[in-house]
Amino acid sequence: MTSDPGPRKIRVLVVDDSAYNRRVITKILERSPFIEVVGTANDGEEGLRRALEKTPDLVTLDLEMPRMDGFSFLRILMARHPLPILVVSSRNEGANVFRALELGAVDFIAKPTRGISSELDTIAQELLSKVLSIRQLRLENAQNQFDYAAHGRIQSAPPPVQEPDRAPAPRAVAGVVAIGSSTGGPGALTSILSSIPADLPIAYLVAQHMPPGFTRPFAERLDRFTELEVREAAGGEMIRPGRVLIAPGGLNLAVERRGAEVVTVLTKRTGADRYVPSVDALLRSAARAYGPGCLGVILTGMGDDGTEGVLEVKRHRGITIAESEESSVIFGMPKKAISTGAVDHVLPLGRISGAIVGLFSKGNS
Repeated sequence: MTSDPGPRKIRVLVVDDSAYNRRVITKILERSPFIEVVGTANDGEEGLRRALEKTPDLVTLDLEMPRMDGFSFLRILMARHPLPILVVSSRNEGANVFRALELGAVDFIAKPTRGISSELDTIAQELLSKVLSIRQLRLENAQNQFDYAAHGRIQSAPPPVQEPDRAPAPRAVAGVVAIGSSTGGPGALTSILSSIPADLPIAYLVAQHMPPGFTRPFAERLDRFTELEVREAAGGEMIRPGRVLIAPGGLNLAVERRGAEVVTVLTKRTGADRYVPSVDALLRSAARAYGPGCLGVILTGMGDDGTEGVLEVKRHRGITIAESEESSVIFGMPKKAISTGAVDHVLPLGRISGAIVGLFSKGNS
């Protein structure tokens, strides 16, 4: 009898114009017994040839390269032979990263400020985690995220939703929508927020797992896609209808009541925080500040961030939504939230904006 060899290794192609970076990324990936680097390339042209020859499970991609840059590589490869692409980018390339996501990249990691060579261990854990998560990823959903944003329309009536077998949650009233997301989140958020009108009496708070240096260009890009006002939270802002505040990378976003007003509070990472920005921290604070006026939404992403948050929203009589498996890029976060029994509605991405509009419209009719 032969022993079970276990799951097949994840085959990775490394594309970067720096020979040192290629060696370092390869060295990091080969720390895992579940990953095999099947090749490297120093520009997009070579990378394209190797990707089509080797058919890897995943490609790590630098964007700024000679001969053929990462954007051209993405466009051609996604048209010929779609593969999961993980962008490895410096912090001053935030706008380029989101362009790459629109072209089909599934996620990104940030190079350390002084380059991979100087702060190796700061990216090692994140790189390994995101590569290993490829087994949970649904590539077709990653490609659909920005298509929803480009072609989606608000439904004139809220979609029918299946109520859980317990006392129904009260209707949402004027208040806040607190949203948490990770892998696949930028596209999902773009889809939802671009389909919501600015005249609803609600505000929006977002905790998207993202490193420092990327949340501001992400907010600026979102602002161009939606009627809503989108900005990176600075701390101390009063919550206002029609405004979307994005948690800054590396910090937690929370809200608290100060008299008649609700204001934002930014806090640094603590030892208890597994993820930053923390979805749990945002949802807990929003639930306490708004009670039944809080709608908590858990979107695509790996891990379990948001699980405690949805429980807190329900304890304060708010409403909760989780993205369904059929549209999630990675179903980890929604699945964990659903498993608590505290999620009221499980909806595909294309129906979440309509549900938000419907719930708050009914709550204020």
